[in-house]
Amino acid sequence: MIDILFVNTNSLDRTFQSLSKYAAKEPPIWSALLAQSLRVKGYNVDILDCEALELTTKQSYDTIKQINPKLICFVQFGQHPSASAQSMQGTHELLEMMDYEFKTILIGLYPSALPKKTLEDEKCDFVCEGEGVDTLIGLMESGFKNVSKVPRLWYRDLNEVKFTFMTPIIENLQVGLPGMSWDLLPMDEYRNTIHFSMTNNNDRKPFASLYTSLGCPYKCDFCCINAPFGKSVFRYWEPKFIIKEFDKIASMGIRNIKIADEMFVLNKNHFLKICDLIIERGYDFNIWAYARVDTVKEQYLEKLKMAGVNWLALGIESGNRKIRVDSVKGKFEEIDVVDIVNKIESSGIEVIGNYMFGMSGDTIDTMKETLDLSIELNTSAANFNPTMIFPGSPLFKQAVMNGVALPPTYSGYSYYSKDSFPNPTENLDRNQILKFRDEAFNKYYDRKDWFRKIKNKFGIESVNIYKKVLKTRIERNVKS
Repeated sequence: MIDILFVNTNSLDRTFQSLSKYAAKEPPIWSALLAQSLRVKGYNVDILDCEALELTTKQSYDTIKQINPKLICFVQFGQHPSASAQSMQGTHELLEMMDYEFKTILIGLYPSALPKKTLEDEKCDFVCEGEGVDTLIGLMESGFKNVSKVPRLWYRDLNEVKFTFMTPIIENLQVGLPGMSWDLLPMDEYRNTIHFSMTNNNDRKPFASLYTSLGCPYKCDFCCINAPFGKSVFRYWEPKFIIKEFDKIASMGIRNIKIADEMFVLNKNHFLKICDLIIERGYDFNIWAYARVDTVKEQYLEKLKMAGVNWLALGIESGNRKIRVDSVKGKFEEIDVVDIVNKIESSGIEVIGNYMFGMSGDTIDTMKETLDLSIELNTSAANFNPTMIFPGSPLFKQAVMNGVALPPTYSGYSYYSKDSFPNPTENLDRNQILKFRDEAFNKYYDRKDWFRKIKNKFGIESVNIYKKVLKTRIERNVKS
C-alpha cells in the first residue's frame, strides 16, 4: 500500500486559458524532492501529476481512489511565485469532490503563507507551515493520532484550529532533500515553453527542471518565494551532489533544462562550479536560468554559455528607475540595464526580460516607460505580468493592512486567467492594468524589428509560432 501519494493538481486550462498549449508543463520538483526524502526513510511513496497527465478533477479523483493511499499530500510549491496560489484552484476542486474521504495534507508556498486560512477554507485534514519533510515523517509516525507532537502542523481539534510548533529549516540539503525521484514522474509528458525552445530547434520535449539552491536573500515587495522558509535565506546543494541530478537528466536523453532557482546567478562559488562540472562532462544542454541584472557579471558569461546556459531570465521589472528601486530591493539603481543586456547577448546568451505593470507608484506614463524600455532592449523574449498580491509577500501584508480587496478565487492569482485580479495602485485600477498588459504584449511581439531578429537567429519556424500566439486571445473580466 502507498503510504504517501504526492499530488500535483491540474489548473492549467483555467489559469492559462487558450495560451495553455504554449505554456510549459514543468515537473513538480518539490513533489519529487519530498518523495525522495520519504523514500530514503523507508516509506512507500508515489507521485500523481494530474497536470502532466491532463486529468480532469473527476479523473484525478478516480485515480486516487484506485491507489487508495494512507495519506495524500497536495504539494503547492510551483516554480514561480504565482504558481502556488493559482494551482490551489485545482486542489480546491479535488478536495471538494473528495470531501474528507482520505487523509490529506497541504504543503507549499500558499499553505505556508496562510496556513490557518487554508485549513479553514479547504476540506483537508492538515496544513504544513514549512518545507514538509519533518512534518510528513512525524505525521506518519503518529498514525494520525496525537498529532500535537508533529512539527509545523496545523490541525483541527474539534472546532478549534491549532498549531503545534516550529522547527529549524533544513540546513544540509544533501541530507534533508537528497535528490529527486525522477522515476516516479511521467517524464515523457513535460515540455518547455515556446521561447526557451527556440535555442533547441523549437523542440519542446523532452524537458526537465530542478533546483540547485533554495530561497533568495533579496526582499522584493512583490515576491513571496521565502514564505515556506520563514526568512530570506539562500541554501544550496553542493555542486558535487547536484551534478548527479544533471547526470540523471542527461541519461534520460533530455536537453531542455530549466534551473528553477529563484536566483541561479548569485553565488559564484556555487553556479560557476556547477558550470565547470557540466563542461567537464561535455553535455549539450539547452538551459535557462534566472538572474538579476546586478548579479550578472561580464566575466561569468563565457562559462555560463559553455555549460549550455542559452537563456538568462532577468527581472528588469520597470522602465522607471524610482519604481524599480522602491520595489526591487538592493543596488539595482547602479546598473545600466541596456549595457548588461547587450553584453549578455554579445556572449551568445539570449535574454528574456521580465516586466511588471501596476507596481507601486505606476501610472499610465510609467507603464509606457516600461514598454518603451522593453522595445528598446528588443530581447529575444519578454514576459509582461500584472503585479499580483501574492500571499507571503510584503505587498500582501500591506494590502491586508490597508483593506485592499484580494482575489476572490485562486485562479485570480494567475497572470493569464479570465478572472485575474491584480493589485490596484493609487493611480490605476485593475482594469487599466490588465488592459495595458495585454496590449503591451501584442505591441512588443508584433513588430518588424523583433520578427527580423528572431528570423535571423532561429529561422522562420520560430516567427510563425509567435504569429500563431498573436492570434490567440485570452478572455478577461475587464470592462472596456
